[in-house]
Amino acid sequence: MAPEHPDTPGGDPTALALKILVAGGFGVGKTTLVGAVSEIRPLRTEEMLSEAGQLVDDTGGVDRKSTTTVAMDFGRITIRSGLSLYLFGTPGQDRFWFLWDEVAQGALGAVVLADTRRLEDCFPAVDYFEHRAIPFVVAVNCFAGARRHAPQDVSRALDLDAGTPVVLCDARERESGKEVLIRLVEYAGRRHTARLLDSVG
Repeated sequence: MAPEHPDTPGGDPTALALKILVAGGFGVGKTTLVGAVSEIRPLRTEEMLSEAGQLVDDTGGVDRKSTTTVAMDFGRITIRSGLSLYLFGTPGQDRFWFLWDEVAQGALGAVVLADTRRLEDCFPAVDYFEHRAIPFVVAVNCFAGARRHAPQDVSRALDLDAGTPVVLCDARERESGKEVLIRLVEYAGRRHTARLLDSVG
């Protein structure tokens, strides 16, 4: 048996591993999404919400939330043979944004999770990726009891650039999360191809 290649999953020198960020507001389901789709036990850096933290973290609409990510979540999923995604879930609160620039280095793209009950919470993530020309999709996490909105309505509310995908998902469900990631890879691939064509045109 050939030795595993040190830089690729499973030792296949032709395999491709891509870095994906999972971002969004506080309590929107980032840790849940990474955990649902990851084929390995996800790395989590969650801490209990403290009384001091509750003074700065808006828990409206997520009253039952008792923990928060303080560094990042990490997971891995194989989309198909030879293509794996490394998932990095970012903390949602603005006091942790200094971590984003480090984590975003070399990322293919990002998933911005949104909760229509607190849609304004994902504005900072949308602005971050738009300003850095990092491809992203907005995934509306369909919480129980939340009013359903059409993707085009969410796109208008967030003032997204034309063509930015908006998809509905359930962050708890592996197949739903996988579909979001596939949409992102396809969209990022088209964006990358368009940039290459522009550069040679």
